[in-house]
Amino acid sequence: MQEITAIVTELQELRRMQEELEAAIEAAQDEIKAHMGEAEELTAGAFKVTWKPVTSARLDTTALKKALPEVAERFTKTTTARRFMVA
Repeated sequence: MQEITAIVTELQELRRMQEELEAAIEAAQDEIKAHMGEAEELTAGAFKVTWKPVTSARLDTTALKKALPEVAERFTKTTTARRFMVA
């Protein structure tokens, strides 16, 4: 039991480190974006940075369920998965 406790403790520490890294990455990205302003491309030494608009189309399932509930029901697929959590 001590072995699994040590592994879970290590997992929690790694997750904390991941959060810190993600925050640092986001801060660096925000700084680069602020420098770019409205520009879509930037060359920095050997690096080429792009920040372009991307358009995507997604199905609004909430509206579909409201407008055509029977169609939404026919095309709804239910799946089951196991969720791993440490509390």
